[in-house]
Amino acid sequence: MQLTAQATSPATRTGARDADGMAVASFILGLLGLLVLNIFLGPVAIVLASVALWRGTTRRGRAYLGLGLGVADLLVLVAAMQLDSTVSWSL
Repeated sequence: MQLTAQATSPATRTGARDADGMAVASFILGLLGLLVLNIFLGPVAIVLASVALWRGTTRRGRAYLGLGLGVADLLVLVAAMQLDSTVSWSL
């Protein structure tokens, strides 16, 4: 008896499913980046959202929110740097 791989195995994940995960991850990282590590999490959120949109995610709203939050992370960092005259900020 010969065993064959099923079409729903984890190895055959589609690009759309990966793109949906990237869209959600960009949203979460962008939201988290408003509070901590915005110098790192902002650009990561922007890249993940861009790749998710490029791959044709079905969660376009989350990808756009992640993109906007990533940009907001960097704007908050720039504003805080101007106020504190440092590269980081604290509450």
